[in-house]
Amino acid sequence: MTKTLQLPSRLASLSLAIGLFGAALLSGCAAERPKLGWIDSSRLAAAASEPGQWFTSGRDAGGTYFSPLTGISDANVGQLGFAWDYKLGTYRGLQATPIVVDGVMVFSGNWGKVYALDAATGKERWTYDPQVNGQLGRSACCDVVSRGLAVWHGRVYTVALDGKLSALDLKTGKPVWQTETITDKSLAYTVTGAPQIAGGVVVVGSSGADIKARGYVAGYDLETGKEKWRSFVVPRNPALGPQETPELEKALGTWSRETNWKNGGGGTVWDGMAYDAEHNLLYVGTANGAEYNAHQRSPGGGDNQHLASILALNADTGKLVWAFQTVPGEHWDYTATQKFILADLTIDGRPRKVIMQAPKNGFFYVLDRVTGEFLSAKNYAYVNWTKGLDPKTGRPIPNPEMADYTGDARLVYPGMQGGHNWQPMAYSPKTGLVYIPAVEAGMVYIDAARRPIGSVTGTFDAHGVFSQDYAPEAFKTFYGNLPGIDVLLKKAGLAKAPPAFGVLRAWDPVRQKLVWEQVMTSFWDGGVLATAGNLVIRGDARGRLVAYAADSGKLLHQIDVGTSIMAAPMTYEIGGVQYVAVLAGSGGAGGAGFPPYSAAYKYGNEGRLVVFRLGGGAVPKPALYVDRAYPDTVAQFGTPQQIAAGGLLFARNCGACHAQARGIYPDLTRSPVITDAATFRTVVLEGALVPNGMARFDDVLKPDDAEAIRAYLVSLPRQENPPPTN
Repeated sequence: MTKTLQLPSRLASLSLAIGLFGAALLSGCAAERPKLGWIDSSRLAAAASEPGQWFTSGRDAGGTYFSPLTGISDANVGQLGFAWDYKLGTYRGLQATPIVVDGVMVFSGNWGKVYALDAATGKERWTYDPQVNGQLGRSACCDVVSRGLAVWHGRVYTVALDGKLSALDLKTGKPVWQTETITDKSLAYTVTGAPQIAGGVVVVGSSGADIKARGYVAGYDLETGKEKWRSFVVPRNPALGPQETPELEKALGTWSRETNWKNGGGGTVWDGMAYDAEHNLLYVGTANGAEYNAHQRSPGGGDNQHLASILALNADTGKLVWAFQTVPGEHWDYTATQKFILADLTIDGRPRKVIMQAPKNGFFYVLDRVTGEFLSAKNYAYVNWTKGLDPKTGRPIPNPEMADYTGDARLVYPGMQGGHNWQPMAYSPKTGLVYIPAVEAGMVYIDAARRPIGSVTGTFDAHGVFSQDYAPEAFKTFYGNLPGIDVLLKKAGLAKAPPAFGVLRAWDPVRQKLVWEQVMTSFWDGGVLATAGNLVIRGDARGRLVAYAADSGKLLHQIDVGTSIMAAPMTYEIGGVQYVAVLAGSGGAGGAGFPPYSAAYKYGNEGRLVVFRLGGGAVPKPALYVDRAYPDTVAQFGTPQQIAAGGLLFARNCGACHAQARGIYPDLTRSPVITDAATFRTVVLEGALVPNGMARFDDVLKPDDAEAIRAYLVSLPRQENPPPTN
């Protein structure tokens, strides 16, 4: 294995040249041929000198999602068209951004499967399937997605949904080593975020705070996969003994004596991480509480550190260096797991090394990334959960009217989808702007005890207010005898419920000011790419790749891809040709159903990678989606009581996935499995389709329950979906 040499400053230019091509010997020996995909700290630090590469999910060490390439620009982007595509053979959500290094493109898909292609032609080099048990899909909060992987020293570091961390040889795809990262398989941990290289370790977090989990991150030796440290986010039940660290012992004082520890507390690290090599600091964003409802989670109050926080850890030890909590006493599923951007900014005439984040709570934060000092924050989306932030500390000023939904329902902004979710934002050093894929939408929060059909966690539920004509009657039908939407609007200080929409916002992080915005015509859209060609590019749920001028926001070009897009695009160059690539496939936290306006509704949802270049042609569209015919061999059966019971059981156990007529999960009213009781039992209770991702439910349902659900499904009126339109 080659080594990176430490050189005196007078040889800095020579060191840079060596770093770009891998380490070499300087003692008169011939330079060693670099290993394919050899990314190290020197090469990553000099990423701007190799504009054609895309080294990390966010391209560089700062996670900027910015490319220095200018071949495709605001002057010629109208010529951008189809180059090639690659079908993944999946119909679930795709959220990763590919990495391209030394002519190889590598990316992750559903369940953590890995694909390696020739970046110029799309020819498959290899694939790697981690063979995840499909039963695990039942534990995944928001689809069986993966948000990326890492390439380092010629290896691909990837983590599957079941937490299995693997180091693969980039050239062959063969595993070098594998290790388990989830130590307690009895809990609902899954892994959907990308691993993070931090010094001598690869760091992995987990998902699960939406069900039952205690958050952590762990660092594994890059060469062997051996765990070097594990750092928990929130304290454990003090009845189990002292906390693992003094920092956790201190945090315990911010949780009440009556804390419900059985759900683990939450605070999982399911996405945002970054690493500052200069200061050897690993940054992790932490998630919501478990339970969501703070009055049930920690009845005596308290900040509940370190939920919804930005943490800086020593990468060698995992020890906490500093912490900043965005939402003390987190109460609305306001995670701070959104991706970070590291940059150097001049603030108040002083150069500052900053970390920036736009978490769910609606505020854009700028912190000193060395000390954790709060520098500034301002809301980038409409907010009513707080009256504002203390300008010195960044601590939210309470809004009691919105804080307590245990008595009556509250219409809160942002909703639990956040003002910004996992979709990557981008930062352009040319314009000095951050481009945020924001969402404007509120949600009605109610206590679980007031919802007649329960919820996944048994502690919380929320419902979106997505249109101005939201009917109080529908609200009361679903939730029971609760205030109508007019009462909720009045409490929220709104004259009417605005429609939910996605919006791309160009944000000045120094002045904390909106510069321009483009309202999207769909709700759950993709992440963002910025380039030195004065471009901002993103995809949307309608299946379009859209390019804007980075300085003004002017719409420049849009391409009909024919597949809904959530992931962030990227760009690279090979042989003098610049390409733009994006993974396309709907799903994830945006919902299991396909809105009628979406490309997924019209064409289905076959996942694919789509690549573009100047002079390319029209993108080939998938065939129009055709609904499966209703089974004609089953007659209605069951008593009214059995059907009613089946409806309740369906809502509690099946509806989150199968309630939509057209979505990433099958419409069970059209499925042949409902034709007879035996077939239905083999699927629902015995796991006949576990390999396909349909979990078994014999731990919560009995044969009579399954038959009641089948009776309910058969009783539903049959109604053809309207044909898709342009």
